[in-house]
Amino acid sequence: MRDLLRYLKDYKKECVLAPFFKALEAAFELLVPLVIARMIDVGIRESDRVLLFKCTLFLLILALVGFLSSVTAQYFAAKAAVGFSTAVRRDLFSRMLHFPFSKIDEIGASTMITRLTGDVNQVQAGVNMALRLFLRSPYIVIGATIMSFLIDRKLALIFVGLILVLFTVVALLSWSNLPLLAIVQEKMDTLTLAVRENLSGTRVIRAFNRQEEQIEGFTEKNGQFCLAQRRSGWRSALLNPVTYVVINLFIVWLIRAGALRVHDGALSGGNLIALYNYMSQILIELIKFASLLITVNRALASAKRISGILRVPDAGGGTIKDGGDQRSSMVEFEHVSFSYHAGADEVLSDIDLSIKKGEWLGIIGGTGSGKTTLAHLLCGFYEPGKGSIYLNGLPLSTYETQDLREKIGIVMQKSVLFSGTIADNLRWGNEHASDEQLLEAARAACCEDVIEAHGGLSGEVLQGGSNYSGGQRQRLCIARALVQKPELLILDDSFSALDYVTDRKLKENLRKITPKPTVIIISQRTVSISDCDHILVLEDGVVAGFGTHKTLLKKCDIYAEIQASQGGE
Repeated sequence: MRDLLRYLKDYKKECVLAPFFKALEAAFELLVPLVIARMIDVGIRESDRVLLFKCTLFLLILALVGFLSSVTAQYFAAKAAVGFSTAVRRDLFSRMLHFPFSKIDEIGASTMITRLTGDVNQVQAGVNMALRLFLRSPYIVIGATIMSFLIDRKLALIFVGLILVLFTVVALLSWSNLPLLAIVQEKMDTLTLAVRENLSGTRVIRAFNRQEEQIEGFTEKNGQFCLAQRRSGWRSALLNPVTYVVINLFIVWLIRAGALRVHDGALSGGNLIALYNYMSQILIELIKFASLLITVNRALASAKRISGILRVPDAGGGTIKDGGDQRSSMVEFEHVSFSYHAGADEVLSDIDLSIKKGEWLGIIGGTGSGKTTLAHLLCGFYEPGKGSIYLNGLPLSTYETQDLREKIGIVMQKSVLFSGTIADNLRWGNEHASDEQLLEAARAACCEDVIEAHGGLSGEVLQGGSNYSGGQRQRLCIARALVQKPELLILDDSFSALDYVTDRKLKENLRKITPKPTVIIISQRTVSISDCDHILVLEDGVVAGFGTHKTLLKKCDIYAEIQASQGGE
């Protein structure tokens, strides 16, 4: 939680004023039993109507001032809590966007969603309640105890015993419930993952008619979450009844002992009622304090998980050094090996290749051979386990992330569009691009007809580009990358939904682009890479062949087999 307290630095005034006004409200409440005692002992016993009227008016003033103090405290507490959670959520989201792919794979999207939503909300509620009640409740309890000593020292010892017993009960129940709250959050992460997978894969589920199996799986995970909630809730639910039982036992003790003191003439009836009121105030405040502890426990558990995310270092690179290119190659892999997790099998092993500026490299291989992984390494999404990668003659690690992204344009294997307009999506490549530049990139990507059919650059794009076909999405994603005018263009299986005519025309357009980029095409089809300057054949993460189309047909059996399986010579 200490890591998150810095987000309250802009709300120092609110953090002081909220507890102050709550303490002011509590001070007014502590005066109420004394006024009532005077009304009973003097006003009613001596039939002093003037005193009764004054005391009643004074009680109304105390109630009004207390109400205004409470509202003011709530305003400042809410302002600080909402501002705090807004800043935490902003930084949390920003940090997640800068995570390396390896960290995203490790943490999981469902866990990150839970951190952004449920955990931040829990911490916000904890801050809000802490500012309002963390000072008020102890103030009332201690103040009521002090007031009881001023009225009768012997009976005040009952208050001391009550506080000690209740503090022990509340501390034990809260301490035992803390691990259960962590388990509840873990089950929530699992449940969120199940919901996310089902919603994102609903078409596949229906296509294979697996609705019943998914419902059963969700029911099982939901049951586990429900069971964890019940166990935690059972501990939390014990606080109120146990507190009420203890308080009522002490009230019985107070009334009996107080009655004897009144009978002996050592205590007036009004003061006994005042003591009873003070004990009732302690009851109410301790119940609030118990609820506060439950909320704070949850907030602390959530804060710990949020801090774990915020402590993850950014996926930033180094600083580009002056001095120009150290090597003549545009892209160079020097004995690069990579595995996704420590101790896991290598996905890529001893990759050694070099391509010059302006050249085209085709990458082909079976499913799981490491083609996309190689592209992700070149983009800096992952760091190689062994070896070095060079871009423009400089080690990839020397580039700042922003500079690297400006040099490399990549079209991912999965075509992703965002809700908005076509122009909004294309300007992801260059937010300052003019409409003419967008249309120029669209023509190069053979998607000008797509834009015209959907109402021009202002045409609507639904979430995920669901109102476009697979081929249309691919071409729009290629246009988005071309708007960037990158030095290196990576097309990761971006022709899979295109017909052969569009495939050929698009590559012809790419060769006419100025300035001429270096192009890497990853494909399952030999026709998409046959005219590349170099072709890299991968098999199980190892280089199985490297050369031109004609050379590989003669010397690489794997490439020749792929060519033959696709109806080629």
